[in-house]
Amino acid sequence: MENESNINENNQPINENNNTMADNTAENEQNSAVNSENYEQKINELNDKYLRLYSEFDNYRKRTIKEKADLIKFAGEDIFKAILPTIDDFERAIKANEKAEDLNAIKEGIHLIYNKFKSTVQSKGLVAFQSVGQTFDSEIMEAITHIPAANDAQKNTVIDETEKGYKLGDKVIRFAKVVVAQ
Repeated sequence: MENESNINENNQPINENNNTMADNTAENEQNSAVNSENYEQKINELNDKYLRLYSEFDNYRKRTIKEKADLIKFAGEDIFKAILPTIDDFERAIKANEKAEDLNAIKEGIHLIYNKFKSTVQSKGLVAFQSVGQTFDSEIMEAITHIPAANDAQKNTVIDETEKGYKLGDKVIRFAKVVVAQ
């Protein structure tokens, strides 16, 4: 009879595990739905983080491009501000020269303005370098002509300078144009 009690109306054996399997299936479906929702939520969170990070990077890129453009556009601003007083001095000298009769005063005024201008550009790092009497150096000099050397000691030496060379810091911004003895 024991076996009969374990048989249902359709003459199928009743298994206690059948109920548990049905319960497990329902539980698994619920867990699957919950996991699916968790995965969707996690995907949405990660997608949101990605979009925010992408937007921040894009804004950073645009900002740095604008800053570089502004830097290039206004790079010489401080040098021009430093030169403006010298320009003012030149304008005053031109007005004064129209009525001046003393040539020495004009010469002195031009020298004062030249010295002011020279000290202004030197304060910004521009320096003229000496080339006459130096050994020719193609890194900082440009030979425009060669002349015969008077003696062996003069060979490959700069005899004359037609244009001064200038450095801005350690960088040559204009080569000295020189005459070299050969």
